Amino acid sequence: MKMNKLGAAILTATLAMSGATAVHAYDAGDIIVRAGAATVEPENAPNGDILVSASGADTGLNAVVDNDTQLGLNFVYMLSQNVGVEVLAATPFEHEVYVEGAGLKVGSTKHLPPTVSLQYFLLGDTDSKFQPYAGVGLNYTWFFDENANSSDGFSDLDLDDSMGFAAQIGVDYLVTDNILLNASVYKMDIDTDATVNLDGVGTLKSDVEIDPMVYMVSVGYKL
Repeated sequence: MKMNKLGAAILTATLAMSGATAVHAYDAGDIIVRAGAATVEPENAPNGDILVSASGADTGLNAVVDNDTQLGLNFVYMLSQNVGVEVLAATPFEHEVYVEGAGLKVGSTKHLPPTVSLQYFLLGDTDSKFQPYAGVGLNYTWFFDENANSSDGFSDLDLDDSMGFAAQIGVDYLVTDNILLNASVYKMDIDTDATVNLDGVGTLKSDVEIDPMVYMVSVGYKL
């Protein structure tokens, strides 16, 4: 009986001590690595008016850009229990560019949109398995490997790189102390000046406002 009372007292004291100790989902110095599927969805068409470069005349046509899904990667370094810095990366996205309503394909381009954001985890120092967050940052989009569609009379497609703001919301679900699931949504300011030659017309230009939503679902690991 005495042993049972002693054991109960020890258990009660242990539980009281553990209850007094704050449990944190994330702490300063934690590194979170996530990988999954990321879809870039440009804003609804039209994405940009097409002008004749030499005269500035409006052709009355618009450029449209399609969606693409690639492997998305992000890395977060926690500055505190609530604040982290995220770097978003991905394998190159490839988009087809069309002339809206004209049945013409201008060509295709690839791009990489590295983004650095400051994130704020809304719950902070709790042991909740759900960890929602919001973030703001800067995006730099590098366009490369532009290919004009010569079968429709286009050549010399070129798109300028872009820099703009980015905003995001997301949530981590901690499956274990180290493994997590993530869902996140980004809004990115991506605008590019595009030029292309069209047989019989000359050089066309367009200020293409891609401004995509980016949707990502991923699996993560906390180091």
